[in-house]
Amino acid sequence: MRHSPTPPTTAAGPAVGALARAALVVLLAALGVLGAVAGPAAAADGDASWTVRTAANDFGTDRRNYGYTLNPGAHIEDGLVVANHGSTPLHLAVYTADGFTTGAGKLDLVRNGAKSTRVGAWARPDRPDVTVRPGQSAEVPFTLTVADNAEPGDYMGGIVTSLTRPGQAEQRLGIRIRLRVGGGLEPRLSVEDLRVRYAGTSNPLGKGEATVAYTIRNTGNAILSTRQAVSLSGPFGRPHTDAGKIDDSPQLLPGDTWKVSVPVRGVAPALRTTGRVTLTPLLTDASGSIAPLATVGTTAHAWTIPWVSLLLLLVVLCGVLFGIRWAFRLRRGRRGDRRREDMGTKELV
Repeated sequence: MRHSPTPPTTAAGPAVGALARAALVVLLAALGVLGAVAGPAAAADGDASWTVRTAANDFGTDRRNYGYTLNPGAHIEDGLVVANHGSTPLHLAVYTADGFTTGAGKLDLVRNGAKSTRVGAWARPDRPDVTVRPGQSAEVPFTLTVADNAEPGDYMGGIVTSLTRPGQAEQRLGIRIRLRVGGGLEPRLSVEDLRVRYAGTSNPLGKGEATVAYTIRNTGNAILSTRQAVSLSGPFGRPHTDAGKIDDSPQLLPGDTWKVSVPVRGVAPALRTTGRVTLTPLLTDASGSIAPLATVGTTAHAWTIPWVSLLLLLVVLCGVLFGIRWAFRLRRGRRGDRRREDMGTKELV
């Protein structure tokens, strides 16, 4: 274990240090502590506060996270630097874990003890824990050995430091490990379970609102986000209504899904409406550049019946039919009166 020299103290004394730690606790409580972060990160819990960052070595300095492109069977060595900014010695567990996308669209890492089968299984810290004295830092080396039978494509995981105290939840701080295994890269997305629901409107001459719901699935082997477009159109493409700007999806790991629900306003009730979803996959390379790929899309149909207008039309038709029937009965009554008058005239004669 390597330690950095103890930094000089200031004349402000313990009160300033305590105030700074309290401010850090408040700030982190407001922002939340993520299970995996990009770049140096800090955590605080009472008198315990620490940061993690990537080690400076042949891979570079001031890296935001760990990123590697390796072939199956390849082996590399790297390191994580842990700095103790608290006033007491800090004892942390250190472990690696697979990554996943949460329902909120955030990257997280599986908890300590959960089974990892990819990056979390291929990467190993050289020790299960680390103790860092106040004001000092320590580097934890780790290795990553890609499985010989690893499939080509993108994988996500991380290396985590963890503090657990009796009666308190585990506090974690880690850095992502993004791995691309060499071979054919096949970025693909699909749209599944597309549904269109029409809410209608009480205005017989107005337009209603529809909801387009669908699931995006990453069916390829690359980490992807996607640009989305949603529209509705009536028979022969008219009338046509766009949903407007939709936020890009979060980055999805291979096999991940993301559920989307998009409101579309100003939809004319055209009896039969077609909903169309178009996705433009976005692939991020190792340098951070984003490349849009060929679009994919699908359609679904729904009835957009103007019930209010039909009801009014039905009332009008009933009124017309009633009027016709009334007029017909009135005409028949007049004919009967004429016949009776004619018969009376004949009897008098």
